[in-house]
Amino acid sequence: MTLSSVASRLRLAFERLLEVIVFALMIALALTVAIAVIYRKAGESLVWYDEVAEIMLAWITYYGSALAALRGAHIGVSALVDSMPTRLRVAVAVVAEIFVMGFFLLLAWAGWNVLEVLANDYLISLPEVSTRYTQSVIVIGAILYVIAELLRLPETLRAAASPGSSRGP
Repeated sequence: MTLSSVASRLRLAFERLLEVIVFALMIALALTVAIAVIYRKAGESLVWYDEVAEIMLAWITYYGSALAALRGAHIGVSALVDSMPTRLRVAVAVVAEIFVMGFFLLLAWAGWNVLEVLANDYLISLPEVSTRYTQSVIVIGAILYVIAELLRLPETLRAAASPGSSRGP
């Protein structure tokens, strides 16, 4: 088994994991909204609905952005980069990856500091749920994004080194 095939399998497994998580979160959010609508139609209200739905949407965003990064689906300026000479294109790709991964490592660090600040805070509508748990997605999502970028890096560099090929998804 070659290193390339191991990396491909790892990437595929990571992609499937992110797909399952994003899908499960989307189903959970849809069910939460549907149940809240049913309760409201029945004249009752779920006090925790708004807060939980907002948190679930944030989680979907973080996990979904890592999945999009793995697939190379984030917005870019590939036409500009593709018009550059090959050496410059590779250099720009490397610098861009360094900046993106650096930003998300910084976000993970900042997110960790946020978790320390929230040590004694709990949700308003569900006082038994710590906000450290709900906001942990900042750290987790940032780390998942960096992993996605690392798994996609060989493909990104190959595309940058290929004359005239688009780096887009």
